[in-house]
Amino acid sequence: MSVVKKLFEPVDMTVGKPWEKILLFTVPMIVGNVAQQLYNTVDSVVVGHYIGDNALAAVGSAGPIVNLLLVLFVGVSVGASIMVSQFFGARDKENLAKTIGTSIILTGLASLIIMLMATLLSRPLLQLLKTPDSIIDWCTDYLHILFIGIAGMAYYNILSGILRGLGDSMSALWYLLFACVLNSVLDVVFVGYVGMGVPGVALATAIAQAISAVLCIRRLYQMKDIFVLKRRHYRLDKHHASNIIKLGVPSGVTQAIMSMAMLVVQSLTNSFGEMFIAANVIVMRVDGFAMMPNFSFGTAMTTYAGQNVGARQTERVHRGAKEGTLLAMGISATIVVIILIFGRPLMGIFTETEELVTLSMNMMRILAVGYVAVGVTQSLSGVMRGAGDTMTPMWISMFTTIVLRIPVAYGLAYLTRTPAKPNGEQASVFISLLVTWVIGAIITSIVYKRGKWTEKAKGLVE
Repeated sequence: MSVVKKLFEPVDMTVGKPWEKILLFTVPMIVGNVAQQLYNTVDSVVVGHYIGDNALAAVGSAGPIVNLLLVLFVGVSVGASIMVSQFFGARDKENLAKTIGTSIILTGLASLIIMLMATLLSRPLLQLLKTPDSIIDWCTDYLHILFIGIAGMAYYNILSGILRGLGDSMSALWYLLFACVLNSVLDVVFVGYVGMGVPGVALATAIAQAISAVLCIRRLYQMKDIFVLKRRHYRLDKHHASNIIKLGVPSGVTQAIMSMAMLVVQSLTNSFGEMFIAANVIVMRVDGFAMMPNFSFGTAMTTYAGQNVGARQTERVHRGAKEGTLLAMGISATIVVIILIFGRPLMGIFTETEELVTLSMNMMRILAVGYVAVGVTQSLSGVMRGAGDTMTPMWISMFTTIVLRIPVAYGLAYLTRTPAKPNGEQASVFISLLVTWVIGAIITSIVYKRGKWTEKAKGLVE
């Protein structure tokens, strides 16, 4: 029992060997993020097998719009996580409670705004992206149902982010695993037995994430040894709300820019036809799993840096940054090897169409080496965010996505046009992504070594 209890205790990353604490915190989060990715993957597998490749394309085409409309939650989540980790490191219980209460209220307001916006904008955005007529109705229904239940998705992501800021990545993992199993079961029931089609997978996801959100808030109320959440904390504290927004807006803007870039590139993707759209969905699903360690290390490094900045241990931040980045690169390299060896069977999970499997695997080979580069970017950006410098990663992201990705994608497509391929080479979409990842890692490493981000590493607690 003592071992199980220890697993659920928050990880204090201000003491012990940095790499051990980072790994202890990251491993449950990797498993959790893999489970999170299963939400989208199970949706794709179910619709691909029960309905067909067009339904698979419909779910995938809706993805960039979902990401674009979730930017408000990204901002609140990142800002709250940074503040929580720094107040945890400083052992400041009252400000912890104020930050969490304020975050809960902000999330409720953001959920209402997104729900209203999504109802109005979903179909016009799909039309703007030239979504094929054969799948646009499915896409619209999928988005409407998903955004009606947006509060559950929002609260889970933000509350789990708060738990991670407190060093508790295990609780979020178990709640997510439970919700993932429930989502899988509901997918099969709604699509395979009830016959709801594509909207059924959206309903399953909304229900499962709402339940995981309830479990997260229950866990927060149990953490009385760290802070006590009272009724008076459920208000928009002006100071804390301002800091959450100030710290979170750059990350929200970063997510918005990335999502808008995906939307622009999605238009290019759609021009290659339904087969390539479906292949893109499959690649992005596998890509989602391959990216999980990188995103997990990025979040871990934010928590690590935040806690140590709060505890006034700047030198320990530098040491952890080096060790955490090396861990991320090693794990990413291992995943690349696995993808290259077992890629085709992975692609075959989503479809039985051999041509689609081959096309997807060819595109995946282009991306493979880029995952190591993303490990560097995510880890070092996480350190900068945890120290309070959320602007620098935003500017780097703006440069790589706007100045690099979009022009490279469309430029390559234009230069490779032939009578047989009037829209250009399909691989342009993925080559542009690889270029973005590699150059992004180089720029992030240079900026990190220059060290200007350390000027922000004075903490919110001073």
